[in-house]
Amino acid sequence: MDRAAGERERYERDRSRMVEEQLRRRGVNDNRVLDALARVPRHLFVEEALRDRAYGDHPLPIGEQQTISQPYIVALMTSLLALTGPEKVLEIGTGSGYQTAVLARLARRVCSIERLPSLAMRARALLEELGYTNVWIRVANGALGWPDEAPFERILVAAGGPSVPPPLFEQLAEGGRMMLPIGDAASQTLTLVEKVAGAMRTTPYGDCMFVKLVGKYAWES
Repeated sequence: MDRAAGERERYERDRSRMVEEQLRRRGVNDNRVLDALARVPRHLFVEEALRDRAYGDHPLPIGEQQTISQPYIVALMTSLLALTGPEKVLEIGTGSGYQTAVLARLARRVCSIERLPSLAMRARALLEELGYTNVWIRVANGALGWPDEAPFERILVAAGGPSVPPPLFEQLAEGGRMMLPIGDAASQTLTLVEKVAGAMRTTPYGDCMFVKLVGKYAWES
């Protein structure tokens, strides 16, 4: 077996272990989500020097003072979106593109916003290389959403803000679901937001810690 094949096998084993030990055992039971995380090569979304840690139960730095979320948080947020396949999803905070890839396996179309051009460029190139053809990425203030593509059946916000940005709730379709961290700069609560008869219904899902959502309707830079 050559070195490349050996590495592929090792990363596949690491992904399988991640799914069983970090996700399924902690209550993530959506088989579509578990399958997506078992297939997306997380190690390619981090720097080469960190690849041996890519499948650990922790976030990792990706440059520009940003992080790739720990696998459990990615799985939990994704499973709470309750994706069935035909949805158009808005993602706020492309980052490395890892969460984007997971969403792309589960939804019809993913529109992802990243405020940092260097991260957006890198994520776009990697996602194209991996063959994801249902992803669109733009550089913009995520808290303003993507009005031209609204409404969205699902929205996932991978950065913490003080409250639900009004433009994002406006762009959420009736009956839609949004996952986001809400709180102060030190800690947030992972929150499910649902639009029911035009009104906002929220459900908390525990403490979390994300980088800041920056800009209007969020934290000032």
